[in-house]
Amino acid sequence: HTIPPPLRDRMEGLELPGYTSDDKLQIARRFILPKQLAENGISEENLTISDTALGMVIHDYTREAGLRNLEREIGTVCRKVARKVAEGTATQVNVDESTVHEHLGPQKFYSEISERTDQPGVGIGLAWTPSGGEVLFVESTRMKGGKSLTLTGNLGDVMKESAEAALSYIRANAERFGVPRDFYEGSDLHVHVPSGGIPKDGPSAGLTIAVSLLSLLRGVPVRPDVAMTGEITLRGKVLPVGGIRDKVLAAQRAGVKTVILPRHNEKDLVEVPEAIRRDLEFRFVDSLDDAFEAVLPPPPERAQPAIKG
Repeated sequence: HTIPPPLRDRMEGLELPGYTSDDKLQIARRFILPKQLAENGISEENLTISDTALGMVIHDYTREAGLRNLEREIGTVCRKVARKVAEGTATQVNVDESTVHEHLGPQKFYSEISERTDQPGVGIGLAWTPSGGEVLFVESTRMKGGKSLTLTGNLGDVMKESAEAALSYIRANAERFGVPRDFYEGSDLHVHVPSGGIPKDGPSAGLTIAVSLLSLLRGVPVRPDVAMTGEITLRGKVLPVGGIRDKVLAAQRAGVKTVILPRHNEKDLVEVPEAIRRDLEFRFVDSLDDAFEAVLPPPPERAQPAIKG
């Protein structure tokens, strides 16, 4: 972004996507581990690390698109083993899933999905950042007030407009979605995106905000294994967005099972590794109605009035 636009227009941009979990495992096994063994003065005879243990280091101790922190954590293990060898307390150490915490301490990252989505009003979105894809939680709540919408979480103007569009669409179709038409009367709505210290903007959270609001108003939680991304319109259409590969990789790292994408983004899955495509289920939607049907239980059927003879 520091390159002047006229100069950048004459250059070819190369995008370097993040690594998959399998990529990281293979790179760690073939390159990072031998490098750290040599730098710390030990050999494979002194330290062996199982693939399961490396997987735990990747998922439970690092959360990144690259490999810097992974190399630091493996280096930490190597240094601790080198000290034991130098002190004569051990000549061979085998690190597996049961002993990773002895070398790296308590687990640093946890999957919050099931804990965060067990209540109505929480949706799981997918966002793109310069360091790769991220899982984004959108929380909504309702209280007595004067028909206002509060948006917090260091949101940009485009994301705020997406929230307003989502609310307008739900208000215009409230009864069809099983919500009282006057739900906004005497109420205030508050939409918050956690990690308020990080600026957030862009239209791709519109779908998640709409799902979060409808989940709140219906009083039913969103499916905890579903993440989504997509721009929305006032007519309820879901428009394509960018960064699909990185967003899908973030969903897979977070343990998501189903990813909801705009229909026009289906072609972008060719950039996603085949192993990841097999591991996830994809639902492609054209409208908010399709997305609501995929992540929320259907509204209760309204009783038909009796016919008097």
